Amino acid sequence: MGRRSSGLLFLLVVLVAVALASIAIGSKDIPLSAVWHGLFTPTGVEDDVIVRELRVPRTLIGIAVGIALGVGGALMQGHTRNPLADPGILGVTHGAALAVVLSIFLLGVSSLYGYIWFAFAGAMVASVLVFLLGSAGRAGPSPVTLALAGAAVSALMNGLVSAIVLLDQQSLDAFRFWQVGAIAGRDLSVLTQVLPFLLAGLVVAAFNAPGLNALSLGEDVARSLGVSVNRTRSLGILAITLLVGGAVAACGPIGFVGLVVPHVARAFTGPDYRWILPFSAVVGAILILFADIIGRVVARPSEVEVGVMLALLGAPFFIFLVRRKRLVKI
Repeated sequence: MGRRSSGLLFLLVVLVAVALASIAIGSKDIPLSAVWHGLFTPTGVEDDVIVRELRVPRTLIGIAVGIALGVGGALMQGHTRNPLADPGILGVTHGAALAVVLSIFLLGVSSLYGYIWFAFAGAMVASVLVFLLGSAGRAGPSPVTLALAGAAVSALMNGLVSAIVLLDQQSLDAFRFWQVGAIAGRDLSVLTQVLPFLLAGLVVAAFNAPGLNALSLGEDVARSLGVSVNRTRSLGILAITLLVGGAVAACGPIGFVGLVVPHVARAFTGPDYRWILPFSAVVGAILILFADIIGRVVARPSEVEVGVMLALLGAPFFIFLVRRKRLVKI
């Protein structure tokens, strides 16, 4: 077994361990024997109910969102050739936020489940708009034009969101709750709504990896190898939209996963995106669950949402990243 396969197997074992810890640890700690009982031989006691109705859905949603954000971040950094790219750079997060605010302000939508489809639609519209703007001109899309278009669209949408929430107190209150970024309080119906999009995004990402490897050598080299640059970029944007849009729709904007995870994955894999993507998926799931567990422990009997914990954990890594030139080179 090669070094990469061994590393991926090791990370999968770590993911299983962290998932069990996510089910066992919380405002009420549950022994592993009771976790096993709740999973496989439930009798309806209190621990069984907590395990099956609260902890398992929360853990599964955390794994799905971590996989989506990890792979989406790796694709984003690869296509923009920007080591500091995150879901905000292509307008996905701000597009989802604007759609949620509009749904509250114009339609009076007030439930978390009502936000999901608006957030996903907003993410899709923003991604398409960024891609069309970044593709304008004879040269077609490039890392620089995509990043500039993403920054412009994100700034515009962020301004509109700020204007609406300042005008309407109800929109502000509801938007603050959604914007924190959390996997707590979601049941499996949230996961089942976005899971088809996440799975489709993973399939598209797998097909996009060989072309992204060629693009990392330069667009001229990629063309000389017979790779269609526009088609590869289009597939990448589609995969990013499905993955990040689905994750943001389910849990709100969760930062730093898409930024941090690809760099951790490259430490195991090197520059080959056929390996970076599966490593990013597993590392992303581990990071989300780990941050969620820490958030439950540090503020007992209450808890800190995973979006806040990741911001606290991710900021030092961000500073480390910009000071290590060798690490940030893509």
